[in-house]
Amino acid sequence: MTPEEIERVRPRLVEFAAQMLGVLPRSDQRAKGELYVRGLLTDGARKSMQPMAERLGVDHQGLQQFITSSTWDYERVRANVANWAVHAIAPDAYVVDDSGFPKDGKASPLVARQYSGTLGKTGNCQIGVSVQMVTDSASVAANWRLFCPSSWDDHRIDDPVAAAQVRDRRTRAAIPDEVRHREKWRLALDMLDQMLTPPGDESVGGAVGGWGLPKRPVVGDSGYGDATEFRLGLTERGLDYVLQVDPTATAHPGDAVPATVPSTGRGRPPKPRYPDEPVTLRELALAAGRAACRRVTWRNGSRKTKDNPTAAMCSHFLAIRVRPANRHIPRAADGGLPGEWLIAEWPPDKPEPVKYWLSTMSIRTPLKTLVRLAKIRWRIEHDYRELKTGLGVDHFEGRSFVGWHRHVTLTVLAQAFATMLRLDPKADASA
Repeated sequence: MTPEEIERVRPRLVEFAAQMLGVLPRSDQRAKGELYVRGLLTDGARKSMQPMAERLGVDHQGLQQFITSSTWDYERVRANVANWAVHAIAPDAYVVDDSGFPKDGKASPLVARQYSGTLGKTGNCQIGVSVQMVTDSASVAANWRLFCPSSWDDHRIDDPVAAAQVRDRRTRAAIPDEVRHREKWRLALDMLDQMLTPPGDESVGGAVGGWGLPKRPVVGDSGYGDATEFRLGLTERGLDYVLQVDPTATAHPGDAVPATVPSTGRGRPPKPRYPDEPVTLRELALAAGRAACRRVTWRNGSRKTKDNPTAAMCSHFLAIRVRPANRHIPRAADGGLPGEWLIAEWPPDKPEPVKYWLSTMSIRTPLKTLVRLAKIRWRIEHDYRELKTGLGVDHFEGRSFVGWHRHVTLTVLAQAFATMLRLDPKADASA
Protein backbone atom coordinates (compact mmCIF):
# COMPACT_ATOMS: atom_id res chain seq x y z
CA MET A 1 0.00 0.00 0.00
CA THR A 2 1.10 3.57 -0.54
CA PRO A 3 1.65 5.74 2.57
CA GLU A 4 -1.56 7.59 1.72
CA GLU A 5 -3.54 4.33 1.57
CA ILE A 6 -2.00 3.22 4.86
CA GLU A 7 -3.12 6.45 6.52
CA ARG A 8 -6.69 5.98 5.28
CA VAL A 9 -6.95 2.49 6.78
CA ARG A 10 -4.74 3.24 9.80
CA PRO A 11 -7.63 3.32 12.33
CA ARG A 12 -8.75 -0.12 11.17
CA LEU A 13 -5.18 -1.42 11.29
CA VAL A 14 -4.71 -0.15 14.83
CA GLU A 15 -7.95 -1.80 15.89
CA PHE A 16 -7.14 -5.11 14.14
CA ALA A 17 -3.56 -5.20 15.44
CA ALA A 18 -4.80 -4.48 18.98
CA GLN A 19 -7.17 -7.43 18.69
CA MET A 20 -4.49 -9.80 17.36
CA LEU A 21 -1.69 -8.53 19.64
CA GLY A 22 -3.88 -8.24 22.72
CA VAL A 23 -2.11 -11.22 24.30
CA LEU A 24 1.17 -9.28 24.44
CA PRO A 25 1.72 -8.24 28.07
CA ARG A 26 2.98 -4.67 27.54
CA SER A 27 1.48 -1.73 25.69
CA ASP A 28 4.84 -0.79 24.15
CA GLN A 29 5.08 -4.29 22.64
CA ARG A 30 1.62 -3.98 21.14
CA ALA A 31 2.54 -0.57 19.69
CA LYS A 32 5.77 -1.95 18.21
CA GLY A 33 3.84 -4.87 16.73
CA GLU A 34 1.39 -2.53 14.98
CA LEU A 35 4.30 -0.41 13.75
CA TYR A 36 6.08 -3.48 12.33
CA VAL A 37 2.92 -4.67 10.56
CA ARG A 38 2.45 -1.18 9.12
CA GLY A 39 6.00 -1.37 7.78
CA LEU A 40 5.28 -4.72 6.13
CA LEU A 41 2.15 -3.33 4.47
CA THR A 42 3.80 -0.13 3.19
CA ASP A 43 5.22 -0.15 -0.36
CA GLY A 44 8.93 -0.84 -0.56
CA ALA A 45 11.34 -3.20 -2.29
CA ARG A 46 12.74 -4.58 0.98
CA LYS A 47 10.83 -5.46 4.14
CA SER A 48 13.86 -6.03 6.34
CA MET A 49 14.10 -3.89 9.47
CA GLN A 50 16.36 -1.04 8.38
CA PRO A 51 14.51 -0.16 5.14
CA MET A 52 11.17 -0.45 6.94
CA ALA A 53 12.38 1.81 9.75
CA GLU A 54 13.50 4.43 7.22
CA ARG A 55 10.08 4.42 5.53
CA LEU A 56 8.36 4.64 8.91
CA GLY A 57 10.68 7.37 10.17
CA VAL A 58 11.78 5.46 13.28
CA ASP A 59 15.01 4.03 14.69
CA HIS A 60 15.50 0.52 13.33
CA GLN A 61 17.09 -0.60 16.61
CA GLY A 62 13.69 -0.41 18.28
CA LEU A 63 12.24 -2.80 15.69
CA GLN A 64 15.27 -5.05 16.00
CA GLN A 65 14.95 -5.25 19.78
CA PHE A 66 11.23 -6.04 19.49
CA ILE A 67 11.87 -8.91 17.07
CA THR A 68 15.05 -10.43 18.47
CA SER A 69 15.21 -9.87 22.22
CA SER A 70 11.86 -8.65 23.53
CA THR A 71 9.83 -11.16 25.53
CA TRP A 72 6.59 -11.98 23.72
CA ASP A 73 4.99 -15.21 22.61
CA TYR A 74 4.48 -15.36 18.84
CA GLU A 75 2.49 -18.60 19.20
CA ARG A 76 -0.31 -16.76 21.02
CA VAL A 77 -0.48 -14.17 18.25
CA ARG A 78 -0.78 -16.93 15.64
CA ALA A 79 -3.55 -18.56 17.65
CA ASN A 80 -5.45 -15.25 17.64
CA VAL A 81 -5.04 -14.81 13.88
CA ALA A 82 -6.11 -18.41 13.21
CA ASN A 83 -9.22 -18.12 15.37
CA TRP A 84 -10.09 -14.84 13.62
CA ALA A 85 -9.74 -16.67 10.28
CA VAL A 86 -12.17 -19.40 11.37
CA HIS A 87 -14.95 -16.81 11.61
CA ALA A 88 -13.77 -14.43 8.88
CA ILE A 89 -13.18 -16.85 6.01
CA ALA A 90 -14.76 -20.15 7.24
CA PRO A 91 -11.95 -22.33 5.82
CA ASP A 92 -12.88 -25.37 3.75
CA ALA A 93 -9.52 -27.09 4.21
CA TYR A 94 -6.07 -26.94 5.74
CA VAL A 95 -3.33 -27.03 3.13
CA VAL A 96 0.17 -28.19 4.06
CA ASP A 97 3.14 -27.07 2.00
CA ASP A 98 6.67 -25.72 2.27
CA SER A 99 8.64 -22.91 0.67
CA GLY A 100 12.31 -22.06 0.36
CA PHE A 101 13.96 -18.81 1.43
CA PRO A 102 17.26 -18.40 -0.46
CA LYS A 103 20.09 -17.09 1.71
CA ASP A 104 23.70 -16.03 1.36
CA GLY A 105 26.17 -17.33 3.91
CA LYS A 106 25.78 -19.80 6.76
CA ALA A 107 24.70 -17.66 9.72
CA SER A 108 20.92 -17.60 9.20
CA PRO A 109 19.15 -20.10 11.47
CA LEU A 110 18.81 -23.60 9.95
CA VAL A 111 20.13 -22.53 6.55
CA ALA A 112 21.72 -25.30 4.48
CA ARG A 113 22.21 -26.54 0.95
CA GLN A 114 18.94 -28.33 0.29
CA TYR A 115 16.34 -28.71 -2.42
CA SER A 116 13.95 -25.79 -2.74
CA GLY A 117 10.87 -25.79 -4.92
CA THR A 118 11.18 -22.00 -4.99
CA LEU A 119 14.59 -22.32 -6.64
CA GLY A 120 13.70 -25.45 -8.57
CA LYS A 121 17.04 -26.92 -7.53
CA THR A 122 19.36 -27.48 -4.59
CA GLY A 123 20.63 -24.22 -3.13
CA ASN A 124 21.58 -22.42 0.05
CA CYS A 125 18.26 -21.71 1.74
CA GLN A 126 15.94 -22.06 4.69
CA ILE A 127 12.77 -24.13 4.35
CA GLY A 128 9.57 -23.02 6.05
CA VAL A 129 6.74 -25.55 6.43
CA SER A 130 3.29 -23.98 6.57
CA VAL A 131 -0.33 -24.89 7.25
CA GLN A 132 -2.77 -22.59 5.45
CA MET A 133 -6.47 -22.12 6.17
CA VAL A 134 -8.14 -21.83 2.77
CA THR A 135 -11.28 -21.33 0.76
CA ASP A 136 -11.50 -20.65 -2.97
CA SER A 137 -11.79 -16.93 -2.28
CA ALA A 138 -9.58 -16.30 0.77
CA SER A 139 -6.77 -17.86 2.78
CA VAL A 140 -4.42 -17.21 5.69
CA ALA A 141 -1.02 -18.85 6.15
CA ALA A 142 -1.77 -19.49 9.82
CA ASN A 143 1.07 -21.67 11.10
CA TRP A 144 4.76 -22.05 10.28
CA ARG A 145 7.76 -24.08 11.41
CA LEU A 146 11.35 -23.67 10.27
CA PHE A 147 12.67 -27.01 9.02
CA CYS A 148 15.81 -28.25 10.77
CA PRO A 149 18.20 -30.03 8.35
CA SER A 150 20.19 -32.93 9.77
CA SER A 151 23.35 -30.82 9.36
CA TRP A 152 22.01 -28.57 12.16
CA ASP A 153 21.26 -31.47 14.53
CA ASP A 154 24.33 -32.40 16.57
CA HIS A 155 22.49 -35.48 17.86
CA ARG A 156 22.77 -36.92 14.34
CA ILE A 157 26.49 -36.25 13.90
CA ASP A 158 28.96 -38.95 15.00
CA ASP A 159 32.17 -36.93 14.69
CA PRO A 160 32.68 -35.17 18.07
CA VAL A 161 34.50 -32.20 16.53
CA ALA A 162 31.83 -31.65 13.88
CA ALA A 163 29.08 -32.07 16.49
CA ALA A 164 30.73 -29.42 18.68
CA GLN A 165 30.85 -27.03 15.73
CA VAL A 166 27.13 -27.58 15.09
CA ARG A 167 26.34 -26.95 18.77
CA ASP A 168 28.22 -23.67 18.49
CA ARG A 169 26.18 -22.69 15.41
CA ARG A 170 22.96 -23.60 17.22
CA THR A 171 23.97 -21.47 20.21
CA ARG A 172 24.76 -18.44 18.03
CA ALA A 173 21.38 -18.79 16.27
CA ALA A 174 19.57 -19.43 19.59
CA ILE A 175 18.08 -22.71 18.36
CA PRO A 176 16.01 -24.27 21.18
CA ASP A 177 17.32 -27.66 22.28
CA GLU A 178 14.02 -29.37 21.43
CA VAL A 179 14.25 -28.26 17.78
CA ARG A 180 15.74 -31.26 16.00
CA HIS A 181 15.66 -32.76 12.54
CA ARG A 182 12.12 -33.91 11.73
CA GLU A 183 10.70 -34.70 8.33
CA LYS A 184 8.55 -31.95 6.88
CA TRP A 185 5.44 -34.13 7.08
CA ARG A 186 6.08 -34.64 10.80
CA LEU A 187 6.30 -30.86 11.27
CA ALA A 188 2.96 -30.57 9.47
CA LEU A 189 1.39 -33.09 11.87
CA ASP A 190 2.91 -31.21 14.82
CA MET A 191 1.30 -27.97 13.63
CA LEU A 192 -2.06 -29.61 13.00
CA ASP A 193 -1.95 -31.05 16.53
CA GLN A 194 -1.26 -27.57 17.88
CA MET A 195 -4.05 -26.01 15.84
CA LEU A 196 -6.75 -28.59 16.62
CA THR A 197 -6.07 -29.35 20.28
CA PRO A 198 -8.41 -27.56 22.74
CA PRO A 199 -6.87 -24.48 24.41
CA GLY A 200 -6.98 -26.02 27.88
CA ASP A 201 -4.63 -28.86 26.91
CA GLU A 202 -1.12 -27.60 27.67
CA SER A 203 0.51 -30.83 26.46
CA VAL A 204 0.51 -29.74 22.83
CA GLY A 205 1.97 -26.62 21.27
CA GLY A 206 4.02 -25.32 24.20
CA ALA A 207 2.88 -22.76 26.75
CA VAL A 208 -0.03 -21.59 24.62
CA GLY A 209 -1.60 -25.05 24.54
CA GLY A 210 -3.86 -25.85 21.61
CA TRP A 211 -5.66 -23.33 19.43
CA GLY A 212 -9.01 -25.12 19.43
CA LEU A 213 -9.66 -24.88 15.67
CA PRO A 214 -12.31 -27.07 13.99
CA LYS A 215 -11.33 -30.14 11.99
CA ARG A 216 -11.22 -29.70 8.24
CA PRO A 217 -9.95 -31.89 5.36
CA VAL A 218 -6.20 -31.69 4.77
CA VAL A 219 -4.82 -31.03 1.29
CA GLY A 220 -1.23 -31.26 0.06
CA ASP A 221 1.01 -32.08 -2.86
CA SER A 222 2.84 -35.35 -3.45
CA GLY A 223 5.68 -34.30 -1.14
CA TYR A 224 3.21 -35.06 1.65
CA GLY A 225 0.80 -37.44 -0.07
CA ASP A 226 3.56 -39.90 -0.95
CA ALA A 227 4.43 -40.25 2.76
CA THR A 228 2.23 -43.14 3.89
CA GLU A 229 3.00 -42.30 7.53
CA PHE A 230 1.62 -38.80 7.00
CA ARG A 231 -1.64 -40.14 5.56
CA LEU A 232 -1.93 -42.61 8.43
CA GLY A 233 -1.21 -39.83 10.93
CA LEU A 234 -4.09 -37.78 9.54
CA THR A 235 -6.43 -40.76 9.76
CA GLU A 236 -5.38 -41.43 13.36
CA ARG A 237 -6.33 -37.82 14.15
CA GLY A 238 -9.75 -38.20 12.54
CA LEU A 239 -8.83 -35.91 9.64
CA ASP A 240 -9.95 -36.62 6.08
CA TYR A 241 -7.53 -35.75 3.30
CA VAL A 242 -7.22 -35.14 -0.42
CA LEU A 243 -3.51 -35.56 -1.18
CA GLN A 244 -1.71 -35.63 -4.50
CA VAL A 245 0.29 -38.83 -5.01
CA ASP A 246 2.70 -40.34 -7.50
CA PRO A 247 0.95 -42.64 -10.01
CA THR A 248 3.53 -45.37 -9.32
CA ALA A 249 2.06 -45.95 -5.83
CA THR A 250 0.28 -49.29 -5.64
CA ALA A 251 -3.23 -50.35 -4.62
CA HIS A 252 -5.81 -53.10 -5.02
CA PRO A 253 -9.13 -52.41 -6.72
CA GLY A 254 -11.85 -51.26 -4.36
CA ASP A 255 -13.84 -54.50 -4.75
CA ALA A 256 -10.85 -56.77 -4.07
CA VAL A 257 -11.43 -59.21 -1.19
CA PRO A 258 -8.79 -61.12 0.76
CA ALA A 259 -8.97 -64.90 0.60
CA THR A 260 -7.61 -67.56 2.92
CA VAL A 261 -5.23 -69.99 1.30
CA PRO A 262 -5.96 -73.60 2.31
CA SER A 263 -3.68 -74.80 5.08
CA THR A 264 -1.13 -77.50 4.35
CA GLY A 265 -1.28 -78.62 7.95
CA ARG A 266 2.27 -77.51 8.62
CA GLY A 267 3.38 -74.42 10.50
CA ARG A 268 1.15 -71.52 11.36
CA PRO A 269 -2.26 -71.25 9.69
CA PRO A 270 -2.01 -68.92 6.66
CA LYS A 271 -3.40 -65.41 7.04
CA PRO A 272 -5.98 -64.04 4.61
CA ARG A 273 -4.45 -62.14 1.72
CA TYR A 274 -5.44 -60.65 -1.59
CA PRO A 275 -5.21 -63.23 -4.39
CA ASP A 276 -3.61 -60.76 -6.81
CA GLU A 277 -0.63 -58.46 -6.37
CA PRO A 278 -1.39 -54.72 -6.14
CA VAL A 279 -0.91 -52.61 -9.27
CA THR A 280 -0.04 -48.95 -9.76
CA LEU A 281 -2.58 -46.18 -9.49
CA ARG A 282 -1.88 -45.41 -13.12
CA GLU A 283 -2.87 -48.95 -14.13
CA LEU A 284 -6.06 -48.76 -12.09
CA ALA A 285 -7.03 -45.45 -13.71
CA LEU A 286 -6.29 -46.72 -17.20
CA ALA A 287 -8.31 -49.89 -16.49
CA ALA A 288 -11.29 -47.73 -15.49
CA GLY A 289 -10.92 -46.00 -18.85
CA ARG A 290 -11.79 -42.62 -20.25
CA ALA A 291 -15.47 -43.61 -20.21
CA ALA A 292 -15.40 -43.31 -16.40
CA CYS A 293 -14.43 -39.63 -16.62
CA ARG A 294 -16.82 -36.72 -16.12
CA ARG A 295 -16.38 -33.08 -16.98
CA VAL A 296 -16.11 -31.02 -13.80
CA THR A 297 -15.97 -27.25 -13.27
CA TRP A 298 -14.45 -26.61 -9.87
CA ARG A 299 -14.35 -22.79 -9.79
CA ASN A 300 -14.38 -19.64 -11.90
CA GLY A 301 -11.08 -17.90 -12.45
CA SER A 302 -10.28 -14.34 -13.45
CA ARG A 303 -9.19 -14.78 -17.08
CA LYS A 304 -12.40 -14.36 -19.02
CA THR A 305 -12.32 -14.87 -22.77
CA LYS A 306 -14.82 -14.74 -25.60
CA ASP A 307 -14.97 -18.54 -25.61
CA ASN A 308 -15.08 -18.75 -21.81
CA PRO A 309 -16.94 -15.66 -20.53
CA THR A 310 -17.20 -16.99 -16.96
CA ALA A 311 -13.54 -18.08 -16.77
CA ALA A 312 -14.70 -21.56 -15.77
CA MET A 313 -11.90 -23.82 -14.57
CA CYS A 314 -12.77 -27.28 -15.84
CA SER A 315 -11.30 -30.59 -16.90
CA HIS A 316 -12.23 -34.28 -16.96
CA PHE A 317 -11.87 -36.47 -13.87
CA LEU A 318 -12.57 -39.98 -12.70
CA ALA A 319 -13.01 -41.15 -9.12
CA ILE A 320 -12.85 -44.85 -8.26
CA ARG A 321 -12.54 -46.78 -5.02
CA VAL A 322 -9.16 -48.40 -4.35
CA ARG A 323 -7.30 -49.99 -1.45
CA PRO A 324 -3.78 -48.52 -1.19
CA ALA A 325 -1.20 -51.21 -0.50
CA ASN A 326 1.85 -50.43 1.62
CA ARG A 327 3.65 -52.32 4.36
CA HIS A 328 2.95 -49.45 6.79
CA ILE A 329 -0.83 -49.63 6.35
CA PRO A 330 -2.46 -51.77 9.05
CA ARG A 331 -4.81 -54.52 7.88
CA ALA A 332 -8.11 -55.56 9.39
CA ALA A 333 -8.55 -58.94 11.06
CA ASP A 334 -9.76 -60.38 7.74
CA GLY A 335 -6.61 -59.12 5.98
CA GLY A 336 -8.44 -56.28 4.28
CA LEU A 337 -6.99 -52.84 3.56
CA PRO A 338 -9.07 -49.65 4.00
CA GLY A 339 -10.75 -48.23 0.94
CA GLU A 340 -10.13 -44.70 -0.40
CA TRP A 341 -10.92 -42.57 -3.38
CA LEU A 342 -8.49 -42.48 -6.27
CA ILE A 343 -9.08 -39.25 -8.17
CA ALA A 344 -7.39 -38.75 -11.54
CA GLU A 345 -7.44 -35.75 -13.87
CA TRP A 346 -7.61 -36.93 -17.48
CA PRO A 347 -7.89 -34.06 -19.99
CA PRO A 348 -9.58 -35.02 -23.27
CA ASP A 349 -6.45 -34.20 -25.27
CA LYS A 350 -4.14 -36.38 -23.16
CA PRO A 351 -3.57 -40.13 -23.68
CA GLU A 352 -3.65 -40.80 -19.92
CA PRO A 353 -4.29 -39.01 -16.62
CA VAL A 354 -1.95 -36.17 -15.70
CA LYS A 355 -2.52 -35.92 -11.92
CA TYR A 356 -3.56 -38.32 -9.17
CA TRP A 357 -4.91 -37.90 -5.62
CA LEU A 358 -5.91 -40.23 -2.80
CA SER A 359 -8.75 -39.23 -0.50
CA THR A 360 -10.44 -40.56 2.62
CA MET A 361 -13.51 -38.37 2.15
CA SER A 362 -16.85 -40.14 2.61
CA ILE A 363 -17.93 -42.60 -0.06
CA ARG A 364 -20.97 -40.34 -0.59
CA THR A 365 -18.83 -37.28 -1.43
CA PRO A 366 -19.75 -35.83 -4.86
CA LEU A 367 -17.04 -35.82 -7.51
CA LYS A 368 -17.22 -32.02 -7.77
CA THR A 369 -16.41 -31.69 -4.06
CA LEU A 370 -13.46 -34.08 -4.36
CA VAL A 371 -12.11 -32.15 -7.33
CA ARG A 372 -12.65 -28.74 -5.72
CA LEU A 373 -10.64 -29.82 -2.66
CA ALA A 374 -7.93 -31.41 -4.78
CA LYS A 375 -7.57 -28.18 -6.73
CA ILE A 376 -7.87 -25.77 -3.78
CA ARG A 377 -4.09 -25.89 -3.37
CA TRP A 378 -3.90 -23.06 -5.92
CA ARG A 379 -4.51 -20.69 -3.00
CA ILE A 380 -1.10 -21.61 -1.62
CA GLU A 381 0.65 -20.24 -4.68
CA HIS A 382 -1.36 -17.05 -4.22
CA ASP A 383 -0.36 -16.91 -0.54
CA TYR A 384 3.33 -17.48 -1.13
CA ARG A 385 3.37 -14.88 -3.90
CA GLU A 386 1.65 -12.30 -1.68
CA LEU A 387 3.73 -13.14 1.38
CA LYS A 388 7.02 -12.90 -0.54
CA THR A 389 6.55 -10.21 -3.15
CA GLY A 390 4.10 -8.04 -1.22
CA LEU A 391 4.79 -8.54 2.47
CA GLY A 392 8.43 -9.64 2.63
CA VAL A 393 8.13 -12.92 4.52
CA ASP A 394 11.49 -13.95 3.05
CA HIS A 395 13.22 -10.60 3.69
CA PHE A 396 14.20 -11.31 7.31
CA GLU A 397 17.94 -10.75 7.73
CA GLY A 398 18.25 -11.58 11.43
CA ARG A 399 20.23 -14.52 12.74
CA SER A 400 18.00 -15.83 15.51
CA PHE A 401 15.47 -18.67 15.44
CA VAL A 402 12.87 -16.78 17.47
CA GLY A 403 13.39 -13.67 15.34
CA TRP A 404 12.53 -15.60 12.17
CA HIS A 405 9.32 -16.94 13.70
CA ARG A 406 8.30 -13.51 15.02
CA HIS A 407 8.89 -11.87 11.64
CA VAL A 408 6.85 -14.59 9.90
CA THR A 409 4.08 -14.27 12.50
CA LEU A 410 3.74 -10.52 11.95
CA THR A 411 3.79 -11.13 8.19
CA VAL A 412 0.86 -13.50 8.65
CA LEU A 413 -0.91 -10.81 10.69
CA ALA A 414 -0.33 -8.34 7.84
CA GLN A 415 -1.72 -10.88 5.36
CA ALA A 416 -4.77 -11.39 7.56
CA PHE A 417 -5.39 -7.62 7.64
CA ALA A 418 -5.10 -7.46 3.85
CA THR A 419 -7.55 -10.37 3.65
CA MET A 420 -9.98 -8.51 5.91
CA LEU A 421 -9.83 -5.48 3.59
CA ARG A 422 -10.42 -7.63 0.53
CA LEU A 423 -13.47 -9.20 2.15
CA ASP A 424 -14.93 -5.80 3.04
CA PRO A 425 -16.33 -3.80 0.09
CA LYS A 426 -16.26 -0.71 2.29
CA ALA A 427 -12.45 -0.72 2.58
CA ASP A 428 -10.81 2.65 2.03
CA ALA A 429 -7.82 1.26 0.17
CA SER A 430 -6.94 -1.73 -1.96
CA ALA A 431 -5.17 -4.65 -0.29
